[in-house]
Amino acid sequence: MNDVHVHVHGTVEPGFESVREVFAGIAADEARDGGAQLAVHHRGRLVVDLWGGDGVDGDSLLALYSSSKGAMALVVALLVQDGVLDLDRTVASWWPEFAAEGKGETTLRQLLAHRAGVIGADDGLSLEELADDRRTAARLAGRRPFWEPGTAHGYHALVIGALVGEVVLRATGRTVRELFEERVRAPYALDYYLGLPEELEPRFRTALPLVPTPEERAFLDANPIAPDSLAAVAFNLRADPPVDMVDYGNSRAVRARAPLSGGGVGSARGLSRMYAAIAGELDGRPPLLAPGTLAEFARVHSEGTDLVTGSRNAFGLGFVPLATRYPSLGPGAVGHSGAPGSQAFADPAAGLAYSYARRRFALMGGPGAPENDRLVPAVVEAAAKAA
Repeated sequence: MNDVHVHVHGTVEPGFESVREVFAGIAADEARDGGAQLAVHHRGRLVVDLWGGDGVDGDSLLALYSSSKGAMALVVALLVQDGVLDLDRTVASWWPEFAAEGKGETTLRQLLAHRAGVIGADDGLSLEELADDRRTAARLAGRRPFWEPGTAHGYHALVIGALVGEVVLRATGRTVRELFEERVRAPYALDYYLGLPEELEPRFRTALPLVPTPEERAFLDANPIAPDSLAAVAFNLRADPPVDMVDYGNSRAVRARAPLSGGGVGSARGLSRMYAAIAGELDGRPPLLAPGTLAEFARVHSEGTDLVTGSRNAFGLGFVPLATRYPSLGPGAVGHSGAPGSQAFADPAAGLAYSYARRRFALMGGPGAPENDRLVPAVVEAAAKAA
């Protein structure tokens, strides 16, 4: 056995051996930088369960950052499906303080599509504030938007969870975290948490700093974030001192309080299982979201140049419509990436759920590590042959 395979552990079902081969090459690289996990469900079955790298096994719990936006979107979709939330009702109708500074007509739909313009605070937010969604929401309610709501889109990277979470709390009297636990995590026994219990702390593997490849370093050098830019606001670079996002992921306060913009903690297995409950039947239960609900949340609501990142991207409602990122996926595929380069999604047309997770931090605001560009097509191809 050569060194490429030494660091790969776990199992694949017959027909998915090619996925293991692709992951093997990736794991050999990631072993130097903290390790990685890959889990795939097909038609409700765990068909790929792999990991590699020193200090990471299949049960390791990792800081998965913005994966929590997908969990948040799922809870909101359930509430819309139940008739509890109306996407075209104004945010201020639930949360009157939000109407300040010309935001009174901003709808929940616009907020979920990253079109509200409330991307952060001019003077930044502390780590303590970022860890506490209610404090962040209170700071931002009276702030001016950075563009006229509804006219453009920009990634509300560190605050969208606080804003959406406040709407849910005002509308239901329950937090997204409570609803997620009750309706999703506990019923499906997910190894993915919005609020990591203290007793599970020994399984947490510390997030590791950015270790850029030469290509990434060249990109960083060529594209510095200007202090007067929208990106500096959205990524909280104006805080004094700026919050180090690796420290954010390693903070017990963040893991315990689970800010919805970036506080998700879990394993690749756990997050893949969450998306399996969206992709199709799981454990004898029907999909969590009805086809019409999922189609509405998967539909592209924002597309083009992002005012924050400067890149072209697309957003649905809370979720990212991932066929815009990975052409091999079906048009109804939904999911979300995370800052360490993680990526996770459901593709209902193929009956697929996927989660790739790693410890090494990636480029700020990245749409998923480049490894996913190799893994996703391999998974789709294997699933098509196995169908």
